[in-house]
Amino acid sequence: MAVLPIIKLGHPTLRKRAEEITEFTDDLYDLADNMVDTMIENEGIGLAGPQVNIARRIFVIDLSLIDEEKDPQAYINPKIISTENLETMEEGCLSIPDVRSDVSRPFALEVEYQTLDGETVREKMDGLLARVFQHENDHLDGVLFIDKIPPIERKLLEPQLNKIRRSTSLT
Repeated sequence: MAVLPIIKLGHPTLRKRAEEITEFTDDLYDLADNMVDTMIENEGIGLAGPQVNIARRIFVIDLSLIDEEKDPQAYINPKIISTENLETMEEGCLSIPDVRSDVSRPFALEVEYQTLDGETVREKMDGLLARVFQHENDHLDGVLFIDKIPPIERKLLEPQLNKIRRSTSLT
């Protein structure tokens, strides 16, 4: 398969709401495979369509980093149905390289999504999987993890963020 270029902070696609996927074709399988290759090549645990400049409601998570017996999985048109408890944990993002910050998110979720075949799945998840699901799902709505940190922390990160934005506008 292919490794896709990851777009960085400052690229307009990262701030757009991604479109629903309505056609479940071989092209969708190819896209998911390419996204998994891209995620693994860049040492990520998750990757959303908008991060590879594809404004569609798809993301992949490398479940083998959470449970070594599982393979990477694609989530199509995901929705968060309910949440429980809050937990704070450090996050980073392939589209915002070398920036990390603590983010509070629900610890447990009930979610609904479609598989690559269009089958609807409802599932409960918690811990790291729930966190990555939320982080990637945010990308589908144009939300980045830096939008969820306190303003004072964001202000402290602004020089790094501006450097990433400037490098994005040059490419």
